[in-house]
Amino acid sequence: MNEVRRKCVGIIFGGQSNEHAISIESAKAIFAALNSDINKKKFSTKVFYINRNGKWFDSKDSLLILKHSKDIDNFIANSLFENIKIFENIDCKDIDIWFPIIHGANGEDGSIQGLLKFTQKPFVGSGLLGSALGMDKIIMKLIFSHLKIPQVNFFIIQDKNLDDNNNLKIICDQIIKKLNFPLFIKPANSGSSIGISKVINQYDILDALRKAWSIDHRIIVEEGLDVKELEVGVIGKKNLIASEVGEVNYISDWYDYDSKYKTNNKITIPANIDPNLKEKIQTLSIQSCMALNINIFARVDFFLEKDTNKIYLNEINTIPGFTKNSMFPLLWKSSGLEIDELVAKLIEYSL
Repeated sequence: MNEVRRKCVGIIFGGQSNEHAISIESAKAIFAALNSDINKKKFSTKVFYINRNGKWFDSKDSLLILKHSKDIDNFIANSLFENIKIFENIDCKDIDIWFPIIHGANGEDGSIQGLLKFTQKPFVGSGLLGSALGMDKIIMKLIFSHLKIPQVNFFIIQDKNLDDNNNLKIICDQIIKKLNFPLFIKPANSGSSIGISKVINQYDILDALRKAWSIDHRIIVEEGLDVKELEVGVIGKKNLIASEVGEVNYISDWYDYDSKYKTNNKITIPANIDPNLKEKIQTLSIQSCMALNINIFARVDFFLEKDTNKIYLNEINTIPGFTKNSMFPLLWKSSGLEIDELVAKLIEYSL
């Protein structure tokens, strides 16, 4: 009996976003999962690295880069690699399915998904529309408002030049009138809390706006509440499934970049919440993904206000962190899927 040919998975990682380093760690975990004892019988793997300048490397060089990622810049600088123009001489002919694991800009916003459509090969993750909507905090919030999905109060800044001091003053006055402190000022398109500031008084608004403006010229301002941070993993294609609900307890003042990746947070899965509340959160996570045409996999983040027990949807991550310590694989591990099973299931959905 002839052996069934293994499906070749092309992992794309790195990229030009400010989450470059997280992408490399996620790619490592997915590569390891695809080469587990069970999965290597079903899948072969090629990896394709994109550096911070947007240059692609072929699969042979990319594998070396992945293995030397702790000192990646020095490793590349001291190697004889030639940067490859996009898809030129890249051995992608035998790829059966792509697995893009680029977080943030050009990865989660529909850019890489649009490019991969031209290869006429399937890819793991949401399509163009779901990716673009999930990445843009402003559009996402406007759709959720229309659908009456609960969110914290927010204020949108777009089509304004914040290099103009007069505009800055007008916007500061509008924020103070419309929202209560503390505030969170965020770029509309960014991940891993990069470019976000917590503001506790009106004197800090200007610096926070300038910080967000340096990342994106569209900005969202939200009211800050005393909350618990809850997260849910969602997988599936036509019929979405929600994982256990997890809670992140962090020692910092808020869940910023350092507390996400550089400190030992206490993660509780399943979260210690009422079963009815858990069911409501899981239902909302599926409804919100369906509303934005998000499927295959995503992580949905919620706030639980401590005083009122009210639930607010925070955001959806269409390519969440996939390291061994990332919340998404941990949520599914608690729900009965080890990371190698999870990765295989996502590929099966996409095929």
